[in-house]
Parts: sequence; C-alpha cells; structure tokens
Amino acid sequence: MDELKKLIKKQALVNAAKHGGQAQPGAVIGMIMGNHPEYRKQAGEVSKLAGKIVQEINQLSSEAQKEELDLLGGFVEEKKPEKVKGLTDLPGADGDVVLRFAPNPSGPLHIGHARAAVLNHEYKKRYQGKLILRVEDTDPRRVDPAAYDMIGEDLTWMKVEWDEQIIQSDRMEIYYQQARELIQNGGAYMCTCPGDEFKKLKDSQQSCPHRDATVEENLALWEKMPQTGEGEMVLRVKTDINHKNPAIRDWVAMRVVEAEHPRLGSQYKVYPMMNFSVGVDDHLLGVTHVLRGKDHLANSEKQEYLYQHMGWETPHFIHYGRLKMEDIPLSTSKAREGIAEGIYSGWDDPRLGTIRAIARRGIQAESIRKLMNEIGVKMADTTVSWKKIYGLNRSYLEEKANRYFMVENPEPVQIQGLPESSLKIVERPLHPDHLDRGMRRLKFEGQVYLEEKDIPSHPKQVIRLMDAVNITFKDGKAQYHSSGIEEARKARAKIVQWVPVEGAVDCEVLMPDASIELGYAEDSLLNVREGDVVQFERVGFARLDHAQENKRTFYYAHK
Repeated sequence: MDELKKLIKKQALVNAAKHGGQAQPGAVIGMIMGNHPEYRKQAGEVSKLAGKIVQEINQLSSEAQKEELDLLGGFVEEKKPEKVKGLTDLPGADGDVVLRFAPNPSGPLHIGHARAAVLNHEYKKRYQGKLILRVEDTDPRRVDPAAYDMIGEDLTWMKVEWDEQIIQSDRMEIYYQQARELIQNGGAYMCTCPGDEFKKLKDSQQSCPHRDATVEENLALWEKMPQTGEGEMVLRVKTDINHKNPAIRDWVAMRVVEAEHPRLGSQYKVYPMMNFSVGVDDHLLGVTHVLRGKDHLANSEKQEYLYQHMGWETPHFIHYGRLKMEDIPLSTSKAREGIAEGIYSGWDDPRLGTIRAIARRGIQAESIRKLMNEIGVKMADTTVSWKKIYGLNRSYLEEKANRYFMVENPEPVQIQGLPESSLKIVERPLHPDHLDRGMRRLKFEGQVYLEEKDIPSHPKQVIRLMDAVNITFKDGKAQYHSSGIEEARKARAKIVQWVPVEGAVDCEVLMPDASIELGYAEDSLLNVREGDVVQFERVGFARLDHAQENKRTFYYAHK
C-alpha cells in the first residue's frame, strides 16, 4: 500500500504542476491505470485513495508542492520533436538520421524534384540529421554539363541546405571494387547473352546459361569487360528467377557505354546502372532513410537483393505518390527538345515547371516549401494546381510587395475643363499596411494614361481617377466632371488607376503563357530593384526581371 500511495502522490504532484497547482482526480487515476496495469484490479481502492491524496495536494502552496515533488525524484516533461504539418514521423528514427537527395544532372530541377528536396531537408531539420546531395551522373548520355551548377542554384533558391555533396562519377573505382566483391560473394555473374535472348529466358522464368559460372570464370570476364563493345556483356545481380515481376529477375548492375562523359571523357567504358550505384552509395554513405516516389518500388526491391548478397543493413524506404502539375510539362527531355526547337526561350521560360522558371515569375521559395510540406509523403498521387500555388504565394507577397500604378493597353488622355485647384501631387503609400516604407508621389496635371477598357463608351458614365478627379467622355474626349469622392459615389463611378504621361515608365510584362503585355507605370517604379516583386494595383503581382534606362521588363506572377 505504501508503494501505491507514493505512486499516486507523485502523479498528483505532477498533474498539479501542469494545471496551476490543482490536480484533477480523474487524470491522476487515468495515469495510474494506464501506466500500471497491475493496479487495475484494485480500481475502487485506487480511486478512493487518489481522491484523498489529490485533496491534500491541492491544499498545498505551489512552493510546497514543488518541494514534495523534488523529494519524490522531481519531474522533467519530455519534449516531443516539433512536427511539420503534413509530415509523418520517420520509421526507425531512433538514432542518427542520414538522408540524401539524388538528382540526375540531365537539366535543372523542376517542381517534381522540389518535393524530394524539401521533404528530405525538413526531415533533416526535424531529426538534426545529415542530408547528402548526391549527383547521379553515371549515364554519360544523360548528363548536361550545365546541370551540375544549376542543381545547386535551384536548391539554394529553395533554401535547401545540404551537409555533403557527392558526385558519382568521382566514385567509379569504388563501384568497380564493390562489383568485384559482389562477384566473389557469388551474388553476381557475367552474362554474354544478347539482350533479346535474355529477355525470352527471363520472361519464361529460365536461368541464363552463365548463371552457374564459377567465381573465377566471372572474374576473368569482368577483367575483359572494358575491352568489349556495348551489349556484348553485362554484370547481373542474382535475384529470384521466379519473381512475379520479370523486371526484378537478375537485373543489370554494370554495362558498357561507348560515350564520352562530360567530366571523365573516355577514361571509363564500364558504368554502373542506377540500382547498383545507388545501393552501394546508400550503404557506404550511411544513409538510413530513402524518400522517393512509388515508381521506385521495384527499384527498392532490386536493391534489397544487393544488400542481402553483401550482408548490408537495408535502409528504410519511404515511397510517396506521383506529383503532377496542371498544364505544365515536367519532363526534362521534352523541355530540352522544346528549347532546341525554339518553342521555349530557355529553362526559365514561364511555361515550364522548372524551379528557375517558377522563381523568375516571383513565386516565393516559402510557397513551394509550404506546398510540399502540406502534400507530405502520402502514397496517393497528387495534382498540383496553379491556383493552389498562387494562394500560398499571395500570403507572402501581400506583406512584402509594394504597390504601384501600371496601365496595360494604355490610351493617352487629355482632360478638358480642369479647374486649377484639381492640379496636384497625389500621394499614395507604397504599402497600405506599412506606412513606414514611405509614399509614392504622382503629379496630376490633366494628361494621363488610362487603360483602354476603363474608358467608358456612354457620355453620362462617370469614372474616378483614383485620389484625383472624376471625368466623363464625350465624342472620345475626356471632360472634367467633379473632384470629390462623394460625387463619384453618387454617380456610381468606377474607380480606375492612372499614370501621368510625364515621366511614365515603359513596361513590358511577360505573362505565364509567354505572351507580352505592354503598358506604362508611374515613375516611382524606377526605384524598384531587379528581382523585387511588386503589386500593380488591379493588375497583379510581377517580378522585375531587368531594367533599361526608362524601360522595365517584368515577369507576371498572378493576381
């Protein structure tokens, strides 16, 4: 009984510490029953005793309660690791966590890559782990030399930080060494069957005639492999020849490629296939968790055979569904073809889903990171809409983007009948919620640019030039109507933006479909720096791409 009293007292003191000095009898009883099932048969006794002890504890001062709790060993509440919305815990993450992001340098990263990059980085931060950037360039025909730099630039833009960078083409001798060991372990054999012949054997669940060759025979062929041509021989990993998936049966680990490598030239002819180099590197680099799409499920199973042959511990494989994007091609090869044919202006063409195209439009890295966190690692396929991205991005840009007037399809207008009192300097804040950023000043002298669609066709229709005057149009000419906002309301005037003709800044806005909108903006825009995102009132957000004298070129983001 003394042991039970002591246990109840400690639980009551702990509960009181959590609830401002007043322990709750039900919570204390629940903790006892949940953590100590041996007392469940004594429920009545526990309940009666807990009620009495809780009453005594609640009468003590908080200082006295703390002293009593310290005498019983004290209490330190365990802090749970902070969770990121959309991300589940990693399985088996009870030690050091090592992750990797492993792109192929066939071009820059696109939004599909962003999922793997961001999720790996988020888990690295959650578990204070290590993230390796591994560039998988062991297929010479799929390497774009410019991609080595572009990948790093894209990751930096996404605020993805890595701890170590590995380039697989630097590790060729390691793959050769591991291939020899795999042969010596009896886990692989040299196959000289023509590809179509092996496929027939594989599909009919028959072993290759070379499968039972001795280690010595395989090593002899391995040494000759660099002197052979493409397709004459390959190194195969032994799997289950009766496996239900023919693609997994005795998969190729090494093959001959007769193409120059952008970094290695013709130094090597024998290159590892992805499943071999990936398996070797994941083991040797200590990778504990592999995050990748469910299209890699078969590859994970292939790599498990390699791990078994080599006696290695298999990392945790976490697969997630496919990511699609509305109306945006994510195929690097198709984008490259389009660039070569002149369909796209480059990797940052606004019609592409590359990270650099998205960034050039003024989409914020935080928006992409938040999107990927919300999608998480679920197995269901996900289709991302621009509407979703715009919604996330707007929440960041609303706060940071300064406001300016810009009129598209501008028409010069000379307002007749203006009283002298209407000529003035109109002041508007750069940002309505951040007046400390200062004011813009627009000189209103009666000569303005208006957007063509804002010019009324009916002579009695009134429009109000924002913070300036109210006007009508008769026979295509602008006439002064009144100055006050009350007159505008009474006339149900449409409020429009305007740009003074004097000092107007020539603007070119590249739209998401690569069409170009031309217009004029107020001269305050001359203070905007390249790379800044602004909000053109009633038009939308746009990023200043480059500046030339009195001309500014923007990439349109969204409304």
